[in-house]
Amino acid sequence: MARDRSLDIAVTGISARFPGCSSIDEWWSALLAGRVLTTRYERQALLDAGVPAGLIDDPDYIPVRAHLDDADRFDAAFFHLSPREVELMDPQHRLMLEVAWNALEDAGIAPRNVPLTTGVYASMTGSSYARSLLAGRCLDPLVIDQVIHGCEPDFMAGRIAYKLGLTGPAMAVQTACSSSLVGVHLAVQGLLNGDCDQALVVGAGIAFPQAGYLRTPGGLLSASGCCRPFDARADGVVAGSGVACVVLRRLADAVADDCDSYGVILGTAINNDGGAKAGFYAPSVTAQQALIRTALDTADVDGSTIGYLETHGTGTRIGDPIEWSAASAALAAAGARRVTIGALKANVGHLDAAAGVAALIKALLVTRRGVVPPVAGFGERNALLDEGASPLSIPTAAHAWTGPQPRRAGVSAFGIGGTNAHVIVEQSPERDPLAERHDTAELVLLSAADQDALTRSAARLESRLREDAANLDDVCFTLAVGRSMLSERLAVAGRTGGQVAERLATGLAVTRGSRPAAGAAPVVFLFPGQGAQHPGMALPFTEALPGFSSALETCLDEFDDTLAARLDRVLLDPQCCADELANTDVAQPALFAVEAAAAAALMSLGLVPAAVLGHSLGEVTAVHVAGVLDLHDACAFVTERGGALQACPPGAMLAVGCGETRTRQLLSEYGPDLDLAAVNAPDNCVVAGAVETVAAFHAWLGDRVFSQLLPVTRAFHSALIEPALPQLRAALASPRLRPPSIPLAANVDGCFIQRGEPISAQLLVEQARLPVRFAAAVNAIAQQLPGAVVLEVGPGRTLTTMAEVTGLNPVAMSPRRRADHAAAEDVLAALGHLWVRGQPVDAASICRRGRRIHLPGYPFAGSRWAAPEPDRAPAPVPTISNGAPNVDANGSAPQPGALVAALWAELLGQADLTDDSDFFALGGDSLLITRLARRVNQELGVQVPLRALLVVRTLGRQSALIDDLANSHGQCSGEGVDA
Repeated sequence: MARDRSLDIAVTGISARFPGCSSIDEWWSALLAGRVLTTRYERQALLDAGVPAGLIDDPDYIPVRAHLDDADRFDAAFFHLSPREVELMDPQHRLMLEVAWNALEDAGIAPRNVPLTTGVYASMTGSSYARSLLAGRCLDPLVIDQVIHGCEPDFMAGRIAYKLGLTGPAMAVQTACSSSLVGVHLAVQGLLNGDCDQALVVGAGIAFPQAGYLRTPGGLLSASGCCRPFDARADGVVAGSGVACVVLRRLADAVADDCDSYGVILGTAINNDGGAKAGFYAPSVTAQQALIRTALDTADVDGSTIGYLETHGTGTRIGDPIEWSAASAALAAAGARRVTIGALKANVGHLDAAAGVAALIKALLVTRRGVVPPVAGFGERNALLDEGASPLSIPTAAHAWTGPQPRRAGVSAFGIGGTNAHVIVEQSPERDPLAERHDTAELVLLSAADQDALTRSAARLESRLREDAANLDDVCFTLAVGRSMLSERLAVAGRTGGQVAERLATGLAVTRGSRPAAGAAPVVFLFPGQGAQHPGMALPFTEALPGFSSALETCLDEFDDTLAARLDRVLLDPQCCADELANTDVAQPALFAVEAAAAAALMSLGLVPAAVLGHSLGEVTAVHVAGVLDLHDACAFVTERGGALQACPPGAMLAVGCGETRTRQLLSEYGPDLDLAAVNAPDNCVVAGAVETVAAFHAWLGDRVFSQLLPVTRAFHSALIEPALPQLRAALASPRLRPPSIPLAANVDGCFIQRGEPISAQLLVEQARLPVRFAAAVNAIAQQLPGAVVLEVGPGRTLTTMAEVTGLNPVAMSPRRRADHAAAEDVLAALGHLWVRGQPVDAASICRRGRRIHLPGYPFAGSRWAAPEPDRAPAPVPTISNGAPNVDANGSAPQPGALVAALWAELLGQADLTDDSDFFALGGDSLLITRLARRVNQELGVQVPLRALLVVRTLGRQSALIDDLANSHGQCSGEGVDA
């Protein structure tokens, strides 16, 4: 009978900082190689760390630890913490924030935007950092409060939940060495009870300073400085430093979301030794044996299915035999035949509160990868280990899994004081096979809090794409939905992982930039007119722009069947005869359909224009998008317009490289029968007329100015199209023209039509005959929306080029006049460009294909932090003024402005302050405001209302407030503020 899997829990994300390794993969390689990752310190290094010389020289001092590099580094700005707050925060608190962030990313969940109710179960080693700050010093009581909040375990889970935006239960779990594995048990219970839908379990064990230890004869610590679990030479444990985190979800939910799980937790158990043991520090065979049996029962599996056991493995002469006996008895009684053991402490020492989760991560990797690492440094079995009926075996070299299938393992953690935990894990079920990947362009989006971190992220992703043939769909999807969208951004389009890696390495075709702090600039849609068309012009949008295909289908349904079939052919077949698109009755409906569908798709992605502008035919699209004509009426009108213009006499159009005045002068010199058709830019106009007349004018111009014939067959915006005007008026007689819901700039005079202003049908008739004053219209937009991003929505980049001279920020959707794969990448690159600039483009919708996979997380690399208190002499306790200001030796009271600036620098740890500096933006909070008010009272004898300080947030305004109070001798009573 199959197991009931409804109570199984998936491990969807992991992250850790382990000694001697920069990544989980590097750590795993070290485990397979049997490397011992401890450090033997030089004397000077210990002195530099603050270890007293007398202690170092003690014969019983062992200068060994599994040292965690850069444990003092932390990205304070990333988490919006002030320098002073970070100085007073235990490194364990700091690194748990970073590791928790990375674990959520590894699970494909975007921190700060977590859609699931997520609990936090956090554990840490007692804060030696706090002890170093407080030892022998008379600190301000409010500083002591800040140290407590930054260092004690009561506050670590809440801080993680606050900084990562998590709303489930947040609790500290403190049971000594078993803390974080007990946290796993409680998290599993929380998930099964419905307290949360996702859980973070994080443990940290970092001493301050990281150094050696003083052994005592008969104690738990190794005299040799080597931890050798189950070995004949075992003489105790070695301390280690590390932080580890796992993300848990109910298996059914993880499968439904197609998560890539590291493994499945089948059952957990916890208990306590009670009083039936030799002493408080001693382990209990009975309790450990009962614990494993309970975990197996909870998991509903028998011992014969277990092939690996990650032991607690302290390497002590008494603890190892007790654990061996208890595990042997429990597993043998449950039917186990051969169970290979692991002992992580042999590699990294005892990570204390982080040891349980670290051991769990190792067991998950064993079952996931099917390889068992050796017990590092193992030589000869401890004689006290019972070999008789034990199913346990000690590996001396890495080997492939030879145990039962599916691969299952147990993990043990035993805490001083007797609280024990055991977890049963199993390899993940197979994911459904990947759907066949189509050769389509994809968009990679990366972001970071600063440009250096963005560069590191790009390098890590590039490395991953080169060494791992990950599905690019999955990469793009994971980055879009599983990462927080930060201010510094990068976008690159490509069709394969290798191509994206190459572009990341070279920087070619990569867009980088910053999301504006004040918010995204307004965006304006530009719609090109006839001349931009080419066969297959809808294909790049169909491939790369989500929602375009359905919007195009909706649009084509509004045309009659015959025209719709022709449009479908010319829009989607790049081999279609270009001559068919030269006909106005096909070209104009085709261009309208592409532009209207692209605009609808962009707006469904969240990009709503602040204004619209079309060039000639494109103005019909503009008035539709602005809401003046609905889709049905717009399609009917553009059909009539195309047919009416096609019925006009043939004509030609010529672009000339000069302004309106010079163009009119040339026309006057040449003679009549030519019209000024468009004024596109200060040096770009168009003339139109009969084919022969335009050709003759073109020849006459010669080298006078640049000129170029346009690919059209009618002389638009000239006297030759006047026969079409009655038909256009008739076509607009019945449709209802609504006031625009989006502002638009008009071609006929360049005026900016505001939202709600009525538009007459005559405007749409006149704009077909009168010159296109595109330059004036663009200038009107530049005046109304300075700094706007102008997006050319349609084929080509003609309008983009014209708009560049106005100081606006142009982006073209499809700059190539072709329908190849590169054109689809251009469409995605444009979307990426908009996202980089902070436009509200829905990244998840752009990267709509794929599933969550494990990718490199945020590359934290913050500054080094240490509080100055350990190097300072004890400070006197400040006294509260009795209403009179403190004075200096010259009898002068401090100036309020200078005082407030000095207090800000002290409380926040910030330099380079200005009057516009914001107390709360720099990491201040309500508790620091109370300290600020208290110090002002001490120095000036002025009681400042707390509510006033909360309202006037900047340095300049607070200084002015306090100056006014000091000058008026104001004695306002302080108001309480919630902590």
